[in-house]
Amino acid sequence: MIYLDNAATTYHKPQPVIDAVAAALQGLGNSSRGSHSGALKAARTVYDARCKAAALFGLADPSRVCFTSNSTEALNVALSGLFEPGDHVISTDLEHNSVLRPLYRLQAEEGVAVDFVRADKRGCVDYADFERLLRPETKAIVCNHASNLTGNALDLERLARITVPRDLLLVVDASQTAGCLPIDMSRLGRCVICFTGHKSLYGPQGTGGLCVAEGVEIRPFKVGGSGVQSFSKTHPAQYPTRLEAGTLNGHGLAGLSAALDFIEEVTPAAIHAKEIALMRRFYEGVKAIPGVTVYGDFSTDERAAIVALNVKDYDSGEVSDELSEVYGIATRPGAHCAPRMHEALGTALQGAVRFSFSYFNTEEETDEAVRAIREIAQE
Repeated sequence: MIYLDNAATTYHKPQPVIDAVAAALQGLGNSSRGSHSGALKAARTVYDARCKAAALFGLADPSRVCFTSNSTEALNVALSGLFEPGDHVISTDLEHNSVLRPLYRLQAEEGVAVDFVRADKRGCVDYADFERLLRPETKAIVCNHASNLTGNALDLERLARITVPRDLLLVVDASQTAGCLPIDMSRLGRCVICFTGHKSLYGPQGTGGLCVAEGVEIRPFKVGGSGVQSFSKTHPAQYPTRLEAGTLNGHGLAGLSAALDFIEEVTPAAIHAKEIALMRRFYEGVKAIPGVTVYGDFSTDERAAIVALNVKDYDSGEVSDELSEVYGIATRPGAHCAPRMHEALGTALQGAVRFSFSYFNTEEETDEAVRAIREIAQE
C-alpha cells in the first residue's frame, strides 16, 4: 500500500516509537498512583513526554502541558473551560469539526456568540476580517494552524498581533502542524495550543494534549481520580492535574515521548522540507492534467503537505476507491469533517480527494500517485 492519508493519521511510525510502546506495555505501572517501581517509571515517562512537548512548543513550564486522548478532547477541554455566556469568539471557515462542534454547542447551550472569518475560493482568509469582527465582548480567536483539507496555514504570529494588544486569548488547533511547522508560545501571548500525537508528531493514536500559557486558567472538563488530594471534594486546581482526571495513557505517552525524540533529532525543519518537496512534486505533476481541479494556496511552503483535488465531476469517493482498489494508494475522500471549507471551495456535494504526505513517503510513491490520477482522468 502507498499510504497518502497522513493528515488522518501517520501510518509509518519511527521504529523507536514502536519499541517504546512495546517496552511500556511490559514495564509501566500507573503514573501518580503509588511509589513502587512500576508507578515511578510511569511517572518519569509521562514527565519526560511533558518536558519534550513543552520544549517543542516554546512553553516554559512543563506542568502546563496537559495530556488528553487526542486534539478533539483537548479542544473540548479548552473551549468548554474558557468561555461563559455573553462571550464572543472569532473563528474561521478553515476549521475542522473538532473546533466547530464545540463552538456550535457553546453557541446553542451557553449563549456564546461566534463569528467566522470567511474563506475565498482558494481557502484563504483576509486577516483584516479578524479585526472587523472584533466586539467589546470578544474574548478569543479560535482557529486551526493549517486546514486539514487544503493545507493552507494561518500566520499565528500575525494573529497574535491582534490578540496580544487586546489581551485576547488565542486557541489553536495544531493537529496538522505540530512537529513540522514552528509554534513558539512565547511569542503568542495568552494562548492554548491543542495537539494530537498520531499525525505529524508520529506518535500513537490515543495521545494528545493542550499546552496552556501562563495567565490562562481553564475550568476542568472532567473530574475524578487524580492520585493526590483524595479527601478533597473538589478536583485539584494545580496544573497538570487540573485537566488530567483519570488514568493517563502511559503506554501511548511512552511512544509519544520517543516520537518527540525522533522529531528533535531529525528536526521539524528537515521533516517539513521533505514533506513539502513531496507535496510539490505531486502538485506539479497533477495541476495541469485535463479534468483535474486542485484546491488551496500553493504560493508558499508555510503550509501542511496536503493536496486536495477532484477529477472532472466524479464523486470523490469513487476516485478514492479506484485509487485504493486498482493502484493500492490510500487517500481520503469526502467532507473531511470540514464542512465550512467545502462550502467555501464549492465542493460540498462532490467532496474532494485528499493526498497527504509524510516524512516516510518517497518520490517513487509520489510519482505513482501522479500516474494514477493521470490515468483516471483519461478514462
